[in-house]
Amino acid sequence: MQRQYILAIDQGTSGTKTLIFDEEGKVCAKAAEPLKTNYVENGFVEQDPEGILQNVLLSVQKCIDSLINAGGNVDNIRACGISNQRETFVIWNKEGKPLYGAVVWQCKRSIAICERLRKQGLQQAIKEKTGLLIDPYFSGTKLIWLYENIDSVKNSIDCGDAYFGTIDTWLLYKLTNGRNYSTDHTNASRTLFFNLSTLSWDKDLLKAFGLSKLNLPECKPSSDSFGETNFNGLLGNRISISAMIGDSHAAAFGEGCYQTGTAKATVGTGCSVLMNIGEKVKYSNNGMVTTVCWSIPGKIQYALEGVIVSCGATIEWLKNELGLFVDSKQTEEMATSIDDNNGVYLIPAFSGLGAPYWDRNRKAFISGLTFSSNKNHIVRAALESIPYQVKDVIVAMEADTNIQLQQLMIDGGISSNNFIVQFLATLVDKPVVSIGIPDVSALGAAYLAGLQQKIFKDLDHLSQLNRDKKILKPLGGDKMKSWYKGWQNAVTGK
Repeated sequence: MQRQYILAIDQGTSGTKTLIFDEEGKVCAKAAEPLKTNYVENGFVEQDPEGILQNVLLSVQKCIDSLINAGGNVDNIRACGISNQRETFVIWNKEGKPLYGAVVWQCKRSIAICERLRKQGLQQAIKEKTGLLIDPYFSGTKLIWLYENIDSVKNSIDCGDAYFGTIDTWLLYKLTNGRNYSTDHTNASRTLFFNLSTLSWDKDLLKAFGLSKLNLPECKPSSDSFGETNFNGLLGNRISISAMIGDSHAAAFGEGCYQTGTAKATVGTGCSVLMNIGEKVKYSNNGMVTTVCWSIPGKIQYALEGVIVSCGATIEWLKNELGLFVDSKQTEEMATSIDDNNGVYLIPAFSGLGAPYWDRNRKAFISGLTFSSNKNHIVRAALESIPYQVKDVIVAMEADTNIQLQQLMIDGGISSNNFIVQFLATLVDKPVVSIGIPDVSALGAAYLAGLQQKIFKDLDHLSQLNRDKKILKPLGGDKMKSWYKGWQNAVTGK
């Protein structure tokens, strides 16, 4: 029997990765293509919509070439899954011509609009309907800015000729020559337009935003039939686009967050903690947002998400600004060279604090220094700040939902630091698991596409794949409780 392949596209902010997986979930080919981002004045962040499409096609071409060079048969590619940078969006006309640049999730142009919506008393309704906060991070307020400031956008919306979509939808529309106009539940849940309870666009919110005439894509489960494409002729035959999902949600699915109480932490410059809370919507009173975790036909799982601002960025600061080490790989040995933190804590509020504190006015500081402290104590305090912040988010999520963490999956560049991962396992007192695959968003998209095409039978089948996992179990944590108490006192100023 010939091998079956799934092509997975992970379209991110800094570039596109394309991977080809086989029916055992193994990587058979991989390619990447960097993408330019335009950082404009006043906090505007944009990308070229057509440039994103070409970026994807270049990445796909390179990946196909890699498969051929490895002796693989391109004709055996059965399906495609797409994961994408979530809140970034494009608005275009019926002919598929962008009306403006792609507005990136990092863009802050709608700060004043967010303040206006709060003053109008919309915060509670938005939270209850969408699970989100009024924040420039999410797509909706930036589209309002375009409507109020860009005449071509306003005119197109008012005459019903404006099509909105996150990047998954934009790619689908272009790759199918306008035949298919859809998104999935996860991407829809990041827009401020989507009602989590009805799984549909919320007409009342759209009316309140002045966007009632906006065309919006059909909402589908993350694993579904979205259309067919040959990638503008790169393939000889059309294949099914069988999955679309936001990248953080795709990572949760690729990591195996299928059960209530499982969570994943993607730890890089910052950190996204996503916890599966089951089939019912639950809201946070502790600075988390409620979102769709993932969905397949007949089954939807919701999640709480907590965003931590500074993780790897703290380590980079110690290296670049203080010169405490040359390579971040040295930090593990530096941290383990001392028995404990000696009461030293680093509060990494370089850009304020994220969840669960959401205090953007806080400043970073180091506490507990004495003459017996050395650079190893500072480095260890910086590494410890990452598990402490993840623990803070997990504690808040458990309080919000009455759901106890069962297992924490970890991915991202920082997950290679054994000190951090073992410290985290002991701190949360639960197993911390790494599947050892760096491209978990692409893996999640491939899994969902494979489910739709019956390459994978069900979730149990997926659980048996990529079983070469690294599991770190909690060690004795008597000291850990006092250390964490010290962290809490430092971060709260008590």
